[in-house]
Amino acid sequence: MNKLLASALIAAVASVAGCSGLGNKAARDKNPAPCPNVVALLDASRIIEFDGDERLEDVAYTGEITNVRIGCRYVKDKPIDIDISIDLAFGKGPKGENGDKIFKYFVAVTRKDLEVIAKNEFLVQAKFTDKNSIVVKKEDIDKIIIPRAGEHIAGSNFEIIVGFSLSRDQVLFNRSGKSLKFPNLK
Repeated sequence: MNKLLASALIAAVASVAGCSGLGNKAARDKNPAPCPNVVALLDASRIIEFDGDERLEDVAYTGEITNVRIGCRYVKDKPIDIDISIDLAFGKGPKGENGDKIFKYFVAVTRKDLEVIAKNEFLVQAKFTDKNSIVVKKEDIDKIIIPRAGEHIAGSNFEIIVGFSLSRDQVLFNRSGKSLKFPNLK
């Protein structure tokens, strides 16, 4: 196989695998293999805070991870350098108050389907007013570094997991499949 064909094949595999450098085409073209898989953990992709019973009238605040994107760069035996962009939406319910509300979320790096290698928590602030009960935010984390034992270790050996930091009751609520039914808005 000639060098030009081999280079084109590597670039095609990297682009099909979703390995993008969030706007850095030169770095993306040099990656020898795909980026780590990135997921919003289903049990932790939403948060609902109640002030009272688990019913619509008692909702104070809500949050949801609406999208997660990743970009990565690595060559030879260098570490994997990762950028993550997380889209979040927050709401103030009937029991919520105007003002700043802080939400906590985490980003974890794991070996694929195995143990957590590293986990960090981050704070995001939503400012609610009478006119602004829904807040949409984008959080960018631009420096996650995953060391590799050698150039034979690809990004596909790792996963990036994102979710809200939840209480035990919030996790149980999410796992129960319960949903709040909003009245028809006219």
